[in-house]
Amino acid sequence: MPMRLSVLDQSPISEGMTAADALANSVDLARFTEQLGYERYWVAEHHGTPMLACAAPEVLIAAIAARTARIRVGSGGVMLPHYSPVKVAEVFSMLAGLYGDRIDLGLGRAAGTDPMTTFALQRDRRQASPDDFPQQVAELLAYIENQMPPDHPFARLALLPGRPGHPEVWLLGSSPQSGIWAAEAGLPYAFADFISPVGAPIVARYREECSNPGVMVASTVICADTDAEAWRISASSRMAFMMMRQGQLIEVPPIDKALRYFEEEGLRHDALPAGRRAIIGAPEKVREGIEALAAEYGTDQVMIVTITYDHAARKRSYELIAEAFR
Repeated sequence: MPMRLSVLDQSPISEGMTAADALANSVDLARFTEQLGYERYWVAEHHGTPMLACAAPEVLIAAIAARTARIRVGSGGVMLPHYSPVKVAEVFSMLAGLYGDRIDLGLGRAAGTDPMTTFALQRDRRQASPDDFPQQVAELLAYIENQMPPDHPFARLALLPGRPGHPEVWLLGSSPQSGIWAAEAGLPYAFADFISPVGAPIVARYREECSNPGVMVASTVICADTDAEAWRISASSRMAFMMMRQGQLIEVPPIDKALRYFEEEGLRHDALPAGRRAIIGAPEKVREGIEALAAEYGTDQVMIVTITYDHAARKRSYELIAEAFR
C-alpha cells in the first residue's frame, strides 16, 4: 500500500521570532503541505514553554481549516485532563459543523510542562484533579457518538452544536497504558515514537486487544538535499531538546549557536537527546528510514514532526519527503 504521510506541528518558536510569527508559520506550512499531498495536519498543545507557541489547538485548527480545502486538520492532541469532556465535545462538534468531515480529535493524557503548569490550568485549585482519564474519554465519546443514556443527567448535552458532523477521534500515547486505553475504547491509536521509540510491542498488544484497530506512528524527521545538510539544520532542535532534558527551556536556537553548543559540550555532531531517535538525512535515506519505521509498527500511516530554526528549511524538508514518496 502507498505510504500515507501526515504532519504533526508543534508551532516552534525560533530565537528572534515572536510566538505570533510561529503561529503564522503553522498556517503557512499547513497550506504548503496540503499542496504537497499530505493527508493530515495535526497541531499540538503545549503550555509554559518559550519554544512552542500553540497552547489552544482548537483555535489553530479553526484558522488552518479555514485556509485549506482538502487536508484533514486536527489535534495532536487535546490534553483531556485539563478540560470538561462536554466542552471538548462541543468545540470539536462545532469545528466539524464548520469544516465537514476533515476534523480529527486526537486525545492525550500528558498533564503539562510541569506540575505547577498543570495546577495553573485547573479551574478548581483547592486540590489536585482526579486521575480519571478513561472515564473522561468514555464521557466524551458518549457525547460525540450520541450514545449518552437518555436517563443520564447530562443527556441533553449530547445535542451537540455541529451535528450531523462529528470529528474522527484518536487516542495518542507513548506508553503501554495508553495502548490499553485505546483498545478498551475501540479508538485508533497514534503512537509518539519521537518521544518513546519503544512502541512496536505496545502497538502489537493494542492490535490484539482492539476490535477495530487503526495505527499511526509519529516520528521526528528532518530532510535536506544532503545528509550533511540535514544533520546541520537538525542541530537547532537537537540542542533545544537536550536543554529541555536538563530543565532549561529555550527558543529554537540558530544553527551556528547549536553547533557551538555541540562542540563546547564535547558531543558528536550527530548526537541525539537521550532516549530519542530521529530520521535525518537526504531524501533516499529518509524514505528508507520512514519505510523501516512503518514496517516496525505494521502501518502505512506515518506522521512527521520537523523542527528547524529556519521556516524555509522546514518547508523544504516536507517538500523533499513528499517528492521521495512520489
